[in-house]
Amino acid sequence: MGNDIEIAPTRVSEDAGSLKSPTKVGRGELADITPPHETYEGRHRFDPLAAWTDAEERRVVMKTDLLLLSWLCVMMFGLQLDRGNLGNALTDNLLKDLNLTTDDYNNGTTIQLVCFLAAEFPVQFLTKRYGFKYILPTMMFAWSTVSWAQAWMHDRTTFYITRALIGACEGGFIPGVILFATYFYKSKELAIRLAAFWSTLNVARVISALLAAGLLELRGVQGKPGWFWLFLIEGLLTMAIALISFIYLPSSPVGTKGVLFRKGWYTEREEVIMINRILRDDPAKGLTALQEPATIQDIKAAWSDPAMWGLYFLGLVAYIPATPVTGYLSLTLKRLGFSTFNSNMLTIPSAALQIITMLTLAYSSDYFNERTLHIIFGEFWIMPLLIALLTLPDGGREWSRFTLITLISGYPYFHPLISSWISENTFDVKKRAITAATYNVIVQIGSLIGSQIYRKYDAPYYKQGNKVCVAICALSLVTMVVQRQVLVYLNKKKDEKWRAMTSEEKALYQSDLDARERDGNKRLDFRFVI
Repeated sequence: MGNDIEIAPTRVSEDAGSLKSPTKVGRGELADITPPHETYEGRHRFDPLAAWTDAEERRVVMKTDLLLLSWLCVMMFGLQLDRGNLGNALTDNLLKDLNLTTDDYNNGTTIQLVCFLAAEFPVQFLTKRYGFKYILPTMMFAWSTVSWAQAWMHDRTTFYITRALIGACEGGFIPGVILFATYFYKSKELAIRLAAFWSTLNVARVISALLAAGLLELRGVQGKPGWFWLFLIEGLLTMAIALISFIYLPSSPVGTKGVLFRKGWYTEREEVIMINRILRDDPAKGLTALQEPATIQDIKAAWSDPAMWGLYFLGLVAYIPATPVTGYLSLTLKRLGFSTFNSNMLTIPSAALQIITMLTLAYSSDYFNERTLHIIFGEFWIMPLLIALLTLPDGGREWSRFTLITLISGYPYFHPLISSWISENTFDVKKRAITAATYNVIVQIGSLIGSQIYRKYDAPYYKQGNKVCVAICALSLVTMVVQRQVLVYLNKKKDEKWRAMTSEEKALYQSDLDARERDGNKRLDFRFVI
């Protein structure tokens, strides 16, 4: 299952302060001790003989967590705040005020997702061309402007327009953040960090619920509904985060100097550690510059890779079973008889639960360096709960229904694991940008499908919708098993060809750097993580 293979002797002592060997590598058998591409921004810090202690590396990672990860989480918080406040606004009679039906609401969600999808690939090309430092804050500023402008919605048309604009401005942000993080972390460090990103989304759900509980009480102030103040204030808060991000974000691990950090985040010694630990873990990051544009060939490679097809399909179906339950959480609670305040407060337990389950799952996945069984556990969590929700008698039993809905909404969200899995198994950096965007597009298509499962005729218990969710859950579990077997088969075929080669043939094969960049994860000395 592991993907760390040592092809040269390593000097790793049991002492915690032992030096890291310059020949220990990961992600297959690519012992990259040759200089990275001349356009690589960290080339001047590359040193094949560099060595450092475990304690030094931990300090560098901790500093990265403190300075980069924490702020990316703040930006993700702003994303969720602006795309999730619509659910809070529903409890303040938004649909009634705008003369909308639940089907209109579903259509608005669909419009948002379609525009979101349309923006995914253009954003990835823009980030690779102009850099994450400028594109990510620009996107945030744009969607925050639309978010506070939602306060002046007055009918179906304005509702649809704002949904479209928010989707267009947010599309591509999440895969952009993920790809940016991969330049600062090793592959085994990524899943838990991505889980932290998505935990931030749940933290935002909690804080958004608390803010909504207070802001919606402003209904009637200056003759405005409570949702007016909700959209206005939360949109302005996100805009402030966007403005700070323009001067806070670094351009790369060696480009951390700026207005706020005159001397940069890292010392020269720490930059050497950063660059060399990343390149030894993933030599592909040194093959291109961070801002080197992706090409049509990269798109073709991302879409024709059989190792990715199962993961793409999982992105389509795996999250659907919980999507309608979570999306209708606050509205369902309101229909069960809870007040506006209580409906928002009762969304907090599911968000808190998912933070715990998701981080635990991601930590376990990184610790055991295993993906398939962990995502199976996350998906299987949902199925018995959906079946229990189906068999619960109509009418009454509000707290039993609330408990089941909360447990479903708080399932171990394994999206970070699959995102990390895709990054590990792609190899090529430009291709990685396309695979990440492709996967996220497909996930949003799945969300679009999920948003249409609960229909007006099936309210308020959505029995037919939950039957559909159970069936899709079973399909997802089968797909996960098949995907694992495909990767096992691909690794086995590579092993057979690799073992048939002589030592001289292997050495010649590994010395061809042009072939390394061209072949990527098809190389015989690259092993897929399972």
